[in-house]
Amino acid sequence: MFRSLAVVGATGAVGRIMVELLEKSALQFENIKFLASKRSVGKTLTFRGREYSVEELRPEAFDGVDLAVSSTPDEVAREFIPEAVKRGCVVVDESAAWRMDPEVPLVIPEVNPHAAFRHKGIIASPNCSTTQMVVALKPLHDYGRVKRVVVSTYQAASGAGVGGTKDLIEGTRAYLEDRPYQYTTFAHPLAFNLIPQIGSPKHAGYTSEEMKMVLETRKIMEDESIQICATCVRVPVANSHSETILVETEKKITVEKARELFASFPGIVVVDDLPNKKYPMPMDCTGRDEVFVGRIREDLSSPNGLVFWCVSDNLRKGAATNAVQIVELLIRGRPN
Repeated sequence: MFRSLAVVGATGAVGRIMVELLEKSALQFENIKFLASKRSVGKTLTFRGREYSVEELRPEAFDGVDLAVSSTPDEVAREFIPEAVKRGCVVVDESAAWRMDPEVPLVIPEVNPHAAFRHKGIIASPNCSTTQMVVALKPLHDYGRVKRVVVSTYQAASGAGVGGTKDLIEGTRAYLEDRPYQYTTFAHPLAFNLIPQIGSPKHAGYTSEEMKMVLETRKIMEDESIQICATCVRVPVANSHSETILVETEKKITVEKARELFASFPGIVVVDDLPNKKYPMPMDCTGRDEVFVGRIREDLSSPNGLVFWCVSDNLRKGAATNAVQIVELLIRGRPN
C-alpha cells in the first residue's frame, strides 16, 4: 500500500532523528525523499548508504508520495499537509496543528493504535509532555481506571528547539563568566533558573502547554471524565523531560501492583530503587526511546492515590520515535 515515503522537516532536530530511526528500521520503500524549507535545499542526507539531496517543501513535492512523516512548525503544517492529502498522501504529523481536530486521530501506538486507522489522511502525534505521561497512565487506567491526575513537568531546553538548547548553553557560559547574554528563545534567563511558563496564557491562568496535557490526554485515553491539573516548568536541563505524576484511581493500586503493571507494559522501563539511589534521570534517559518510571509510592493524602516520577527523551519518544512508530503501525496494518 505504501511504496513511497517523504520525511518533512528532515534537517530539523526532530527530523534528523526520524531519518535515523527510519534508517535503522526494517521498513522498505521503493522511493524516499527528504523535504525541508528553502534554506536547506541542496544539502545532502545519507540514508542506507546513499546520498539524497534535500528538496524544497512545496505542494508538488508530494506528487507520487503515499506516506509522509512530518515535523514542522504549526503554521507550516497547516499550509502544506492539506496539500499532501489532496494528492493522496497519508501524513503522520508531529506538530500541534491538527491534534485537537475531531476528524484527526491523536495516536500513541502503545496506547490507542486502533485510532490510527480512523484517519482521513492525517494522523497527529501528541505533545512531548503528554506522550510520556499517557504511556505511563495507560496500564494504570486499564487496571484501576484513572479518575484524577496532578502533574508537574520539568521540561528540558531542547523542547524549545535548537534555539532553546543554544540559550541554555550560551546563557550558562555567560553566567559563569560573569558577562551578559541576550536570550533569544526564552523570555527569562534559563541558566541556574526555572521558568514556570511554557506556552501562551490560556484558560483560567493555565498555559497552552498545560492545556495540551489536559485535552490531549482525554482524547487519547478516550475518556473525557479524567480530571487533570498540570503545571509546566522549563528547567536548565539540556534534554529529556521529567514529570512528577500523582494519580487517583477508582480501584486501589498498590505500589507492588503498579511496578508489575509498569514493567509488563510495552515501552516502559522501571528504575525504582530508592535506598540504592536508582531512579530515572534526564542524563541517563537521553538517546533512549522508552518511558522511564521510578520513585513509585502511595499518596499519603489519598487512599487510592499513587505518585511516581517519569522521564523520557522529548526529542525521541516525545516526538520522532512516536511518529515513526505510527508509520510502522500503518504499514503493519490494523491491530487485532
